[in-house]
Amino acid sequence: MIKSFLFPSKYGERSYSLLLLAMRVVMGLLLMTHGFQKLMGYQAMSVSFPDPLGVGSNASLCLAIFGELFCPIAFIAGFLYRLSMIPMIVTMVVAFLFIHQCSIAEGELAFVYLLTFVLLYIAGPGLYSADAVIGRRLAEKDRTVR
Repeated sequence: MIKSFLFPSKYGERSYSLLLLAMRVVMGLLLMTHGFQKLMGYQAMSVSFPDPLGVGSNASLCLAIFGELFCPIAFIAGFLYRLSMIPMIVTMVVAFLFIHQCSIAEGELAFVYLLTFVLLYIAGPGLYSADAVIGRRLAEKDRTVR
């Protein structure tokens, strides 16, 4: 028991999927706090929010709120997982590259979010996600049609 715990020879898909679920919940909720702050301060921030893409402060703020508040909801549920992550990743790229000028000292949090989201994008949502449930049902439907 201890040997297999310390030196696993086979990594269980369930434990891996539980890790992915935990990461989705923790990272999604953490990012949502930033989006919620932006939403609550919308009036004050909309006139002076940074506009690195040249679409206007108001539009930039709306895009940031979308990427930091609404997309993490789908991300946490694992629904349209990779599609929901694209705005989250783009938001962190913009924050790190343009707002913090690639400075780890100033943009460390944006960099950590960016790196984590890219790695989670690659890993996929795991077994415990809406996408996995939908995928299983679609596969069952395909088998019954044939």
